[in-house]
Amino acid sequence: MAKQWRVAVAFDTTQIFLKGHGTHLAFVGLPGVEHVALADPNHEGLEKRMCELGAKRHYDDYLEMLDREQPQIVVLGSRLPEDHDVQIRAAVERGIHVFCEKPMTSDLRVADELIALAKKHNAKIAVAHLARHALVFQTMKRMIEEGAIGTPLTFYGRGKEDERGGGEDMVVLGTHILDLGCYLFGAPASVSAEITVEGRPLRREDRSVTKEPLGPVAGDNVFALYRFPNSVHGIFESRKGLFRKQVRMGVSVVGTEGILSVRYDNDRKLRLSRTPYPPEDEAAYEEVPLVETRQIPGAEELRDFGYFWYFRENNRFAAWDLIRAIEEERQPLASAYDARKVLEMINGAYASQLTGRVVPLPLAEREHPLEKQENVAK
Repeated sequence: MAKQWRVAVAFDTTQIFLKGHGTHLAFVGLPGVEHVALADPNHEGLEKRMCELGAKRHYDDYLEMLDREQPQIVVLGSRLPEDHDVQIRAAVERGIHVFCEKPMTSDLRVADELIALAKKHNAKIAVAHLARHALVFQTMKRMIEEGAIGTPLTFYGRGKEDERGGGEDMVVLGTHILDLGCYLFGAPASVSAEITVEGRPLRREDRSVTKEPLGPVAGDNVFALYRFPNSVHGIFESRKGLFRKQVRMGVSVVGTEGILSVRYDNDRKLRLSRTPYPPEDEAAYEEVPLVETRQIPGAEELRDFGYFWYFRENNRFAAWDLIRAIEEERQPLASAYDARKVLEMINGAYASQLTGRVVPLPLAEREHPLEKQENVAK
């Protein structure tokens, strides 16, 4: 008989910061999954949320739910890293596996502690860096490895560059872009960055007022250069206030014989330019057909709960991957280790700006650079 999975969900819908990523619905319709409970202190509209999940019981308190239900997996729907710090710790200490929204945490020291705890209690932590599960980016990775653009040279990534542009964009949206760079090419060895505030160099005491609690954030203009394996250069850039009607967030990989690009718009198409020249010399792209061959045996038809299709599809693949990772005793495709690398890449960019140096990765210093008294540019 197939294994049955007891899944619980923590989704505090009183939080004004929650947006429509649908993370809490990731396991709905997967074979062998039983949603045993939902923890949500908001009682307004509760019946609808319980029905969507198929959850059997409701709790106001997250810890009470974990202790009473003893699920094997818990889903954390909050986008706030300060919530994750407590929730993940409580889950893994009980040997419960976790699927959580990004960012996993804003504190590198906390990331170290959570990973150590998860290892001690044999618990897996999967993070909703959905690009790793998306067909468009899996196809991009395969084409790069098969030589479709020759030798890869440069990875270009941009955030949304809206009113959050700069440091906040790097933490909220850049986490996806930076993780995608690691997915395609491996962890970078160093970072060199320039971060400014209203045209002047960032100072340690600078802080941005963010839409969500995100930990230390600063800068309205970020340019970071990463040195990935095999001499691939990675660039992340975000400038505040550039967004108008055209979506700017996206990635391009330039190789010796072509370019692959994906824009984070509603279509998320993979485009290929066959030019061997720099991108500014050739703008002719063709759309690459995406062929889905992955199947989840026994899964119900994917339901539309009103969330963007990209989230619906790839949350499900992420959830299924976590189940398989538990069964196969491996790390999830988008793991806590991967999320920690991204946090190091972000902290490393601040450290580079504040010290005026190229910063090796992984970071030796675990404290956030904006909180270090002695980190002053020379």
